[in-house]
Amino acid sequence: MIFYTGAHHADWLATAGVPLFVSRRTLVKVRRLPRAVAPWALDSGGFTELEKHGAWTLSPRAYVAEVRRYAAEIGGLAWAAPQDWMCEPVMLKRTGLTVEEHQARTVANYLELRSLAPELPVIPVLQGWTHGDYIDCWEAYARAGVDLQSLPLVGIGTICRRQHTLRSNMIIRDLAAEGIRLHGFGFKVTGLRACSDALVSADSMAWSYQARKNPPLWEHRGLHRSCANCWAYAAEWRSELLGSLAHGIWV
Repeated sequence: MIFYTGAHHADWLATAGVPLFVSRRTLVKVRRLPRAVAPWALDSGGFTELEKHGAWTLSPRAYVAEVRRYAAEIGGLAWAAPQDWMCEPVMLKRTGLTVEEHQARTVANYLELRSLAPELPVIPVLQGWTHGDYIDCWEAYARAGVDLQSLPLVGIGTICRRQHTLRSNMIIRDLAAEGIRLHGFGFKVTGLRACSDALVSADSMAWSYQARKNPPLWEHRGLHRSCANCWAYAAEWRSELLGSLAHGIWV
């Protein structure tokens, strides 16, 4: 099982030596991209995109061009998220659309990306809010000819802010029990400890939030107020987290 540490510094790809989760919003600012020394995954930056604009301002063709560049120049790309549409009530209010429309656009984008670039490792993402919503999204993929149970990885969206709840835990476990190999986006410590055995992989930036709330590492005192941008802190947090997970072997 693979844990992708969230990273907002592109140069960590060349030095960290562990799987990282990096947003295109970070990479698009970099002229000379690093070469990855470990597998990594690409975050499409969907939450920020919809939160800021209420829609995707980047076309699928432009996104494909970016992913191709990152795959070729950085290397080691394990997979990339699609341009999906989250289904939190606050996001629906921002876009003015329904859960059903967000799901339809999520499925349609995956199909378009797969058509434009079948060689790229773009994964589908299940979106929804209620348990039934996720089943509906699964069925929408099936109607489009996508067998989620046969794929190596499927993302589960709109979970990160409620992953500690019994309801979200049940959604994840029910989908996993059906044979869908899930990636959990933006998980926190409590969420991972609750359902890490039902996930194939997960990512988290929770280390940075924790670093902002706590004093810097002892050896970094006097250097900066917090270790929110510090790989040493992220690595220590990562090691402690994975050591605390009771289910499976996480790397």
